[in-house]
Amino acid sequence: MTQAVLVYDGECGFCRWAVDKLMAWDRNERVRPLAIQDPEADRILASVDPGARATSWHLAAPDGRVYSAGAVAAPLFRLLPAGKPFALVFSQFPQATEFAYQTIARNRDRVGRAVGAACSLTPRAGERGRIRRRD
Repeated sequence: MTQAVLVYDGECGFCRWAVDKLMAWDRNERVRPLAIQDPEADRILASVDPGARATSWHLAAPDGRVYSAGAVAAPLFRLLPAGKPFALVFSQFPQATEFAYQTIARNRDRVGRAVGAACSLTPRAGERGRIRRRD
């Protein structure tokens, strides 16, 4: 089975924290994390406007579709063990999902501090590299 690719900001402490939690949930390894700073991200996100690539996370599904921002939630959670109920909620309420995504994204520094993963362009010692790359 081909993995989906979750493209995220590898320089953001909160983003790394969130992806780390999702990868721990993904016991079947159906999703491969990839920092947007990796050159491979340009190829994977070729269909996404270059100006919009760094504004959110993206999911490149095995079928070739690319989702961005809040639209990532439903297809991502469908891939996770026991994630289908969450995916159903996200797909039934796309505007609320997008609103929640944008609210967290705008406040990721504050949310990151609350979970001990501050968002900054300079990661704290030991933060970088926690996410396992799945090839």
